Amino acid sequence: MSDTLSPRKTRAALRVSARVSGELLLVLAMAVVAVWALGRMWSVVWPLVVGLLLTTLTWPLARYLRRLGWPPALAASVVTVGFLVVALGVVALIAVPVASQSGELADGVVGGIQKVREWASGPPLNISDDQITGAFDSATARIQDSLGSMVTTVVTGVSTVVNGVVTAVLAVFLMFFMLKDGPKFLPWLARQLPGRFATDVPVVAERGWETLGGFVRSQAYVGLLDAVLIGLGLWIVGVPLVLPLAVLTFVSAFVPIVGALFAGFVAVLIALVSNGPTDALIVLAIIVLVQQLEGNVFQPMIQSRGLGLHAAVVLLAVTLGGSLAGIVGSLLAVPAAALAAVVWNYLREQLSEPVGEPETSDAGSVA
Repeated sequence: MSDTLSPRKTRAALRVSARVSGELLLVLAMAVVAVWALGRMWSVVWPLVVGLLLTTLTWPLARYLRRLGWPPALAASVVTVGFLVVALGVVALIAVPVASQSGELADGVVGGIQKVREWASGPPLNISDDQITGAFDSATARIQDSLGSMVTTVVTGVSTVVNGVVTAVLAVFLMFFMLKDGPKFLPWLARQLPGRFATDVPVVAERGWETLGGFVRSQAYVGLLDAVLIGLGLWIVGVPLVLPLAVLTFVSAFVPIVGALFAGFVAVLIALVSNGPTDALIVLAIIVLVQQLEGNVFQPMIQSRGLGLHAAVVLLAVTLGGSLAGIVGSLLAVPAAALAAVVWNYLREQLSEPVGEPETSDAGSVA
């Protein structure tokens, strides 16, 4: 029996491979164009995304009020105002206690710096005051030399803050309109689309909406879990401002990576200036432990149940999103992966053979 390759089958396989490769390249090119267009429209897309996420969080209350017979505009107005009141209350809950103890914190910072200097001047470092002063002078000289770049950084930071405020305002207005007119969107969309798209697109959009709601709820659960565990640890150690720090931890859970780092840094800093370096190290250990449990256990488990994604997919999506688009990519990676899964599952449903339908086969015609 000969093992030589069949020229006819080889040519057919090459033709199929070439066709599939060309189709894949076309799909990749379309994806690149879509990402480029998304980047060009990001100033509009980002407030829309934030408003959509806020709407998924506040829609259950608006839906409840509408079922009670409230007019859509009134229900949307009440929910929007209530959301703003809660958001401002959270800010006040964090800011007021910190401001009332700002004097103590400032004294603690000065005392902490003095303790660090005393520790550095003793064994095993034995760094003299002259060396420390020289290091401060050198740092001051470098800061003065880089004054121009610092001004540029400050201007960039101010611009970022302004853009953030504009994005927040637009997102709140968009949330109001989505709460008010959201149920009219899918019927309107079905009337605008031709043929089968009038059925398929609204179904996928409705499933995507439910998926986004699951994402926001899962993030809230994770943030609440972090806030309770870290707040309990801070209370046991005896760190002041436990409630504001717990609220800050909950809010920061909606901003992956940087939010956790920022909340942890604030907690460790307050522990350092109020309780000393030993308690600060204990607080740091507590935060690292909780964050490891969150990132490797709690968040994948909760999000995998809420979004229908495997825990490994959640971890890979966050890693890929962070490497491609930084903080925003990390924030949107999981809901984007869940929406892609929604589309894929719907396509599989439409392309699958119905149960019990006989499949055609050419096996009987082959000699």
